[in-house]
Amino acid sequence: MNTPEKDVILIVDDSPNNLGVLYDTLHHGGFEIAVAMDGLTAIEQIEYEPPALILLDIKMPGIDGFETCRRLKENPATRDIPVIFMTALADTVDKVKGLNLGAVDYIIKPFQQEEVLARVRVHLKLRTLTKALEEQNGRLLQEIEQRTAAEAALQKLTQELEQQVEERTAKLAEALNNWQKAQATLVQSEKMSSLGQMIAGVAHEI
Repeated sequence: MNTPEKDVILIVDDSPNNLGVLYDTLHHGGFEIAVAMDGLTAIEQIEYEPPALILLDIKMPGIDGFETCRRLKENPATRDIPVIFMTALADTVDKVKGLNLGAVDYIIKPFQQEEVLARVRVHLKLRTLTKALEEQNGRLLQEIEQRTAAEAALQKLTQELEQQVEERTAKLAEALNNWQKAQATLVQSEKMSSLGQMIAGVAHEI
């Protein structure tokens, strides 16, 4: 019996202590975990093996969490991966900046185990629902395109049939008109023939 794949959560933090706490929390929550200690390493790992969700620290050496998030959101291959920022900062400006860059949530340090698991599960569920909705929309669009194409083909066929009917009707009308003319000519010829015979008979009697 195959075991269903677990969601992989990538933790990006330069603090071994934070990595340890989050690793234990998520592992006990039933998740697979990957780690990176700086933004550039995280980006390389994500491009090679995209995780289901990213827990991203803001203050890191090299490129910080904001720049890491910006680069991920600019890449079509990674832009849809949910990013949750981790920070000890309670500054609203930083929170707004992160959300504007495309993050889905914040977790404030020090971490609360239940809060971390709850937020991770909520955003994984939202991602699953979003993907399902996108797939459903894709199928609906495909069905609409197919129906539109079928309706266009039916309309074209109807127009062709109507044109054929019009052409045949015109030909029948022309044939009927020619037949009527021929009949009229024939009747006129018969009348002239009868008149000729009558004149000939009268002349003979005279």
